[in-house]
Parts: sequence; C-alpha cells; structure tokens
Amino acid sequence: MRQADLPDAVAGRAPASLNESGRSAATNRADTTTGRFTALLFLSFGGPDGPEDVRPFLENVTRGRGVPPERLDEVVEHYLHFGGVSPINRLNLDMIAALAAELRSRGIELPIYFGNRNWTPYVADAVSEIVADGHSRALVFPTSAWGGYSGCRQYHEDVARALDETGRRDDLLLRKLPQYWSEPGFTAAAAATVRRAQAELGAGPPARLVFTAHSIPLAADRTAGPPEAGGHLYSRQVRDAAARVAAELGVGEYDVVWQSRSGPPHVPWLEPDICDHLEALAAQGVGRVVVCPIGFVSDHLEVIWDLDSEARDRAAELGLAYARAGTVGTDPAFISMAADLVERYADGEGDCDVLGCGDNGSLCRTGCCALPARPTR
Repeated sequence: MRQADLPDAVAGRAPASLNESGRSAATNRADTTTGRFTALLFLSFGGPDGPEDVRPFLENVTRGRGVPPERLDEVVEHYLHFGGVSPINRLNLDMIAALAAELRSRGIELPIYFGNRNWTPYVADAVSEIVADGHSRALVFPTSAWGGYSGCRQYHEDVARALDETGRRDDLLLRKLPQYWSEPGFTAAAAATVRRAQAELGAGPPARLVFTAHSIPLAADRTAGPPEAGGHLYSRQVRDAAARVAAELGVGEYDVVWQSRSGPPHVPWLEPDICDHLEALAAQGVGRVVVCPIGFVSDHLEVIWDLDSEARDRAAELGLAYARAGTVGTDPAFISMAADLVERYADGEGDCDVLGCGDNGSLCRTGCCALPARPTR
C-alpha cells in the first residue's frame, strides 16, 4: 500500500490542496537550502496479507541466512494457523495514524510514507513516492528500538538499497532516527502495558515479571555495536531497558529471557528460552507470571505465536497463572515519544552522533553491528 492509498489521516495529507494552516501543499515540499526535513518514512519489517503470501514472504526474510527448510515449513504453519495474515501490517497502520494525529496536534505537518523490508509496500516504492511528491529530505522512523545487525544496521541497509534500486541517491536525503530503547516514553509505555497485564491477573500474590526479546546468535551479539565498545550491545540494551521498566514499576525481582530463535540447532543463541524459563519458575514454586515482550514494538506473529500460544500453553501445563503484556504500539506514551524524536530532528539540528542515526544508509560508527559469518558444521 503506497501513501496515496492511505486515508488522509493515516497518510498525513491535508484535505484537498491545502493543509490545516491554509498554506498551499507545495510549501511543505523540501527546500534543500534550509536543511529542514519535510516528510517521514515509517520503515518496518512487513508481513503476509494472505496464505499465498506466506512462503514468498518468509523466503524474503530468510534469504542468505542458512535457515533449514524444515524450520521454514514450521513457521509457514504458524502463519497459516492465523489465516496466513500477520497482524503487523494493521498495527503499523494504526501506529502511523496515531503518530500523524499526534504530529498534527503539535502543529507539525509532515506527510508519513510507509515502507517495508520484506513485503509490500516495499521501501523502494515509498522512496519513489517521496521523491515524486517533491520531497528531498525525509526522516526515517524504524520499528526497532535496538542496536545490533537486525535491530539497526539492517534498517540502514534497507535505506541504502532502496535509494540504489530507485536511482534516487542524488534526489533524496534519508536520515534514520536513532535507537530509542532508552527514551523515557518507551519506558513509560512498556510499564503501562505491564500494569494492564498485572490487572488482568487480578488479586493474588505478586506475579513474577519476565521480559522477553528476540534471541539472536551469540556471535551476532558479540559483534553488536561499535568494535571499540566490546560488543554485546543488543543484549545489554535489552537488559538495561528491562531494568528501567522494572524500576518504574517498583519491581525488584524480574527476569530477562529470549524467544523466537531459528537457524541451525548447533549454533548457540541467547538463552534461556521463555518456555524453558517458565519450567524453571514453576520448579521454584512461582505461581503467577506476567510476560512483557519488551523487544517488540508491535505484535509480530512471533509474539502471538511464541507468547500467546506456546508459552501460554506451557504455563497452563505447569499450573502457572499467565498474563502477557501488550507491545508498546499505539500506547500514548510511545506515540508521544516517536513524535518527540521527529520534532527533535525535523529542523535538521538533531544530534546525528548518537547510535543508530545515519544518512542514506551510512552507519553511525565504522564497523558497527556487523553480521558475523555463519559458522559451518
């Protein structure tokens, strides 16, 4: 879906040819002499819209990663269990609509374009439309808060590839916004989702708080971040973010675990897995658990399969009362945080030396978050 196919409220478009301030829409187009950014690219992962999309989508996701065919077959079945439709597309549109409304409430007229890495609407299509609409400078908001290859560097690569595919490097400056896992709004939104999950469990002994994030190979975690920082940026960020949320909640004891591992079984990944950890908690006499998927901005299929199906079923088998906190998604604190970031950088004066920020696919640090070579048997 291109921006032109979105409702006006979602696309950030003004009615007819005038925006709400009464100025011609042409005045919102990029002025290369001012350095101001006049559009926003909402960059995400993508997901299938129907059963026929599932296999091609997963082939896009796993291309070149050595994922065994049997694992791919297994994940296909996960998607088909939900009708072959990922919730991420609808949730992204919900976030775009909420962000557009928040920006307008601040008097910021910034059209929002939607592009994905692995499925339609693709990033290159969004880039072509941004240029066709007269913009030469656009900010990029990624739906990942983190460092690491998949969490940050790959979004830089998405931008670079889209510019190359469209031949627009000379026409467009795309500035990726920085990693935002430590922003107070992210912390507040995650804490709010946990409070709602705690309320869902009802009265009783305090529930054990368990944070989850997507597991990655240990080798990838070692290479996450600038080489001089010693690696492990991704796992350190997840643990730090969890500590911030727990502190806001006044929770002294909590756990950080991992989910959604894939790839060859002989390759070590971040552990423990959420289901294994639930078994350990039950063995310790824990009776109530709240799981917070802090590593995910919205409900990827991995969230609803791994946590709402496998982990929930395992908790029931173990006799654990179980509640899953929502993802931050459209929580007002998260949307406000995203708008803060956009406002901070829209005039071209935002700090571009922070981790994750870069222009036209350039990395924030030399050698940052390199993808390690796949190990062989």
